[in-house]
Amino acid sequence: MTDTAEATARTRTIAWDDPMIGARRGMEMSGIEYMRAIVAGEIPRPPIAWSLDFELAEVEEGRAVFTLTPREFHYNPIGVVHGGVAATLMDSAMGCAVHSLLPAGVGYTTLELKVNFLRAMTRDTGPVRAEGKVLHGGSRTALAEARLVDAAGKLLAHATSTCLILRHGG
Repeated sequence: MTDTAEATARTRTIAWDDPMIGARRGMEMSGIEYMRAIVAGEIPRPPIAWSLDFELAEVEEGRAVFTLTPREFHYNPIGVVHGGVAATLMDSAMGCAVHSLLPAGVGYTTLELKVNFLRAMTRDTGPVRAEGKVLHGGSRTALAEARLVDAAGKLLAHATSTCLILRHGG
């Protein structure tokens, strides 16, 4: 049963660039150069960043920070931001922190992701930051962690990730 007095349709339109253009350019750059080019707007954000409305705000070797302001379109059926949004934000921060250490032509993929949710997010939470840091960068795997905090520095979630390093042709 729908409460028609409160039911109002919302719309959201997004546009994105061809993700393969940036991906191809990225293979020719070191990871840190590629991440810095995204921050500078020289390479467009990937489609997932447009879909969830988050952005890579800071990057340095072994560290990446993503920002997001929770909105109603992030909500799950129980009226809070879906945990997958937080997980995606932290996975992105950890993956990009790992990527920032890689030479040109070397990639990565998330092999394992563990997330602990501590506080719910709503549109009233305000801007949040996911800071990813590499704890160990090996030749085949890397270990990273991320902290998701609100503007006051309150911890909302914590994650760890193991990434597989993908060396092509050798």
